[in-house]
Amino acid sequence: MYLSVQLSCYPLKDDYKPPIWDLIARLEKTGLEVYPGRMSTEIFGEYDDVMRVLSDTLKWSFETYGKSVFVAKIMEGDRRPK
Repeated sequence: MYLSVQLSCYPLKDDYKPPIWDLIARLEKTGLEVYPGRMSTEIFGEYDDVMRVLSDTLKWSFETYGKSVFVAKIMEGDRRPK
């Protein structure tokens, strides 16, 4: 099963950009399709891979940077338009 995820990260700190850049860099090294945007990052891949990466990445973010708010929209069965 293929998933499309739109993920937004809102670090609860004044210097919020470095945690977001680090999060995107970490996602880009996973082998999933990752497309950063101004408001959110789109992630595409097989269900098990995407869910594992989301779990690992969110845990890493909380442990590394502390409190953040994440908003995710998840849809089954779509691929990014070319």
